Amino acid sequence: MRGIILSILLGALAGYLAGKIMKGGGFGFWINLLVGIVGGFLGGKVLGWLGIAWGSTLVGQLVTAVIGAVLLLWIISLFKKK
Repeated sequence: MRGIILSILLGALAGYLAGKIMKGGGFGFWINLLVGIVGGFLGGKVLGWLGIAWGSTLVGQLVTAVIGAVLLLWIISLFKKK
């Protein structure tokens, strides 16, 4: 149970940080959570393909999730009309 709560908080924080990096603000708890979770998965895959691994530390997981979330937001912005 503690791991699930930590994953939710980590995902929300990663989504929030990615929102700050990409747009200057977050998107609310639920969207930040979704972006952070998907970003964590995407970041893990992309960094794995590049041979980069920071281990399973909390900081490493957060950095990986933020990188993935920023990448996800960038991909979404490519399809968004201005």
